[in-house]
Amino acid sequence: MKLIRQGKVKDVFDVDQHSLEFVFSDKISVFDKIIPSLIPHKGETLCRSSAFWFQVARSNGIKTHFRELIPPNRMRVEKVQVLPYSKIKRKTTNYLIPLEVITRHYVAGSMWDRVQSGKLKPSKLGFKPTKEVKYGDKLPEPFIEVTTKLEKVDRLLTKKEAMKIAGLSTQEYKTIVDSALTIDEKIAEEVEKRDLIHVDGKKEYAFDEERELMIVDTFGTADEDRWWDWEEYSKGQFVELSKESVRQYYRQSGYYDKLTEARKMGRPEPKIPALPEAKIREVSELYIDMFERITGESYR
Repeated sequence: MKLIRQGKVKDVFDVDQHSLEFVFSDKISVFDKIIPSLIPHKGETLCRSSAFWFQVARSNGIKTHFRELIPPNRMRVEKVQVLPYSKIKRKTTNYLIPLEVITRHYVAGSMWDRVQSGKLKPSKLGFKPTKEVKYGDKLPEPFIEVTTKLEKVDRLLTKKEAMKIAGLSTQEYKTIVDSALTIDEKIAEEVEKRDLIHVDGKKEYAFDEERELMIVDTFGTADEDRWWDWEEYSKGQFVELSKESVRQYYRQSGYYDKLTEARKMGRPEPKIPALPEAKIREVSELYIDMFERITGESYR
């Protein structure tokens, strides 16, 4: 096999004309930065969680690129082209749609940052204009956002921009959104059995050789999605059961503010420091625990 791409958390190998193999590493990234620390067991938990959700999607009539799980941390998938925007047309087939579809069900993360700054008004989120929006509020209806996928730093897109760079018709855009929401319904149904709240998540799609939509990459893991414990939430506590706990660590340390300022001013970005050993152990146990709570399967 030939290594064709090293991502932030997984490596991609060319198997043959029609197949790729994902190798999930123990690397971890936040804010588009790879942390110089490895998280034991992370790769395997993400690989197995992804395989679980691909099977759920398939059983609900949603086409996927998943082919087989190769324990402990490898996955074979259908190959699609990764094309520059200029090569994508309305009739192009077999390509990665260069978008990330984010579905939000609660006020959290970067959405909360924008609410606090006034960039997102209550009415935009489906609330009454006079409502005082608080962190953790359940949204009246799912809030859909689309960002770039293949650029150095993800940026939010309007529906018009997303359709243009991805070569989508209005109906195809709607089909993608509908698919993401259908999957989220299945995720919520599954994880609520184990007292988890699915807060938000992101998904990626591609067209096959017949320009039929299929969900690709990974989703429904402790990396791509945000989760809260239902019992703690009912008490007004928001225990982050995902990679968000690592983001919060760097926010509290002051690194995030320095990074944001550097990006805003166009200065060189500060290097992200390694995690302390105690934090590495904590995050490793979190990934194992979340695999078991997300899938209902035993890790060991």
